[in-house]
Order: sequence, then C-alpha cells, then structure tokens
Amino acid sequence: MYRPTIAALATLATLALSVAACGGHEKHQQVSTGEPVTTPKVEATTTPSAPVIPENVSYATAESAYTAHRYSDAVGMFDVYTKHRPDNAWGYYMLGLSSWKSGQLDRARDAFEAAIAKDPKQVKSLVNLSRVLLEQDKPGDALEQIQAAIALDSTNGSSWRVLGRVNARLGKVDESLDAYRRAITIDSTDTWAMNDMGLVLIDNGRYLDAISPLARATQLDTNNATFQNNLGLALERTGHVTQAKSVFEKALSVDSTYAKAKVSLERVTGRSDAKDVEPIDLDQVGHAFATSSGNEGGC
Repeated sequence: MYRPTIAALATLATLALSVAACGGHEKHQQVSTGEPVTTPKVEATTTPSAPVIPENVSYATAESAYTAHRYSDAVGMFDVYTKHRPDNAWGYYMLGLSSWKSGQLDRARDAFEAAIAKDPKQVKSLVNLSRVLLEQDKPGDALEQIQAAIALDSTNGSSWRVLGRVNARLGKVDESLDAYRRAITIDSTDTWAMNDMGLVLIDNGRYLDAISPLARATQLDTNNATFQNNLGLALERTGHVTQAKSVFEKALSVDSTYAKAKVSLERVTGRSDAKDVEPIDLDQVGHAFATSSGNEGGC
C-alpha cells in the first residue's frame, strides 16, 4: 500500500500524463468497468411480433427505430434497406450499430465490414468494428481496424480512446496510457478516456498515479457512479480510506443500485486510514490535471 508524502501529492496531477507515456509495469488485476461500449442490454420486447417492414423502407424510418432504442426493429429495417440500396455504406453502418445494440455481434461485425468495403475511409465503421472485435475477444484484429481509423483521421479522440482499450487488452500498458493521453489532449472533456486511464493504472498497481485522471473525470461528470467508484478504489489502495468511503457513498447517491459501489463501501466501513496519510485535495488535483493535460511532457 502506498503512503504518499505531501511532496508526492503536490506533484500528483502534473506527473499523471507524463507517467502515462513513460511508466513501468506491475501485476495486472481486474477492476471496475471502463468505456461503456461493451455489449449493450437488449431492449425489452414491447410487441408480440416483429413489425411488417415494407420493401421501400426509408433510411429515416429505420433510423427513427434506432433512436427510439427499438434495436431489433432497426436491424430488420436496415437489413431490408441495405438489400434495396446496397451502395449506401451508411445503411450498413447503421445495420452494424443496430445489430451491436441488440447483442448480435457476428451480424454487427459483418455489417461494419460491408460498410468499410463500400467506403474504406468510413472512420466510424472502423472504430465500431474495433469495439465489436474487442467484445469478441479478438484484440489483435481490433488493433488493425483502429490503427486504420487513426491513419485516416488522427484528430478523432474516440479512436485514440479505443486504441487505449485495445492496447490494454493486449497487455501494452505504456502504449495504452499514451493513447488515452492523446485522446485527452484532443478533447480535454473526454471523461471516459480519463476513467480508463485510471483503470489501467489501477490494474497495474499504480494507485497514486490513478487518482489525478479519476479526480478530473468526477469533476467533469458528477453523475457517473462508475467514475466515483474507481476514484474511491484508487484512494483506498493508497491508504486514504476515509476519503474512499466518502467517494463510494457519492457513487451510491448517484446510483443506489450500483453493486460494485455497495461492495466497495462495505469493504472500507469500519476501517481507518493508513498511518501518516494526509487527505488529498481532490479538487486541486483534478484542476491541476486539467491544466497539465495539454502538455506533451517528456521522459
């Protein structure tokens, strides 16, 4: 367990991004969830049978089913749409999204691949194909797709965030952290990149380093229980049990059903801070991270 000094805490935020590019490796351990791109929950059936889809179904009609979260209906509609308008890459893209949201990973992969075949420069299909391949436990294939997306548009922060996830799955810790750093440099409000950077640091036992990006994520999004829980975990692992307990309570105030926060709170209840640990000013650390996030830094 870390017992940070006052001097260490003072430099915590400014070190976080440079550490992301230059840090070492420690034993991996699984923690809370990252970017919300895992297989989404299949929507509840609201009608006894599938709707009758006209052969001339429009893109707008199919898209309206998707935006209404009727993903299974959207799959059927975009399937018909692509058969009658096979040259429209966006039809296949939306078929891929709809299939993914309804839990049909193989169909989603095929649809994104079809969209890319129609338009090899369609970055969104490359990014989402990479996400689907990650869910299918194919990080090597996912890496190829996300690298192609970044080659087409290196200014897309989402692509760098997904690259961070891919590299983390491949065990490339430094490369993962560097990708998250790039995502945050592109978009200083990318809270999921901050959260996922924190998770990689936690996974590798670098709990003190994880506090800065997670503190900033909770500043920017106060209503995300996952961010709060992960920040609490980093605080707990550095011996700041009292602050961790407070943060776990905040997570449950945001989402009282969040099971991980409940387990976390139970784990720290009744425990005391580690010896000689001083409270961290999380607001100060978060703001310092924001100030430093635009700096490239060096090793």
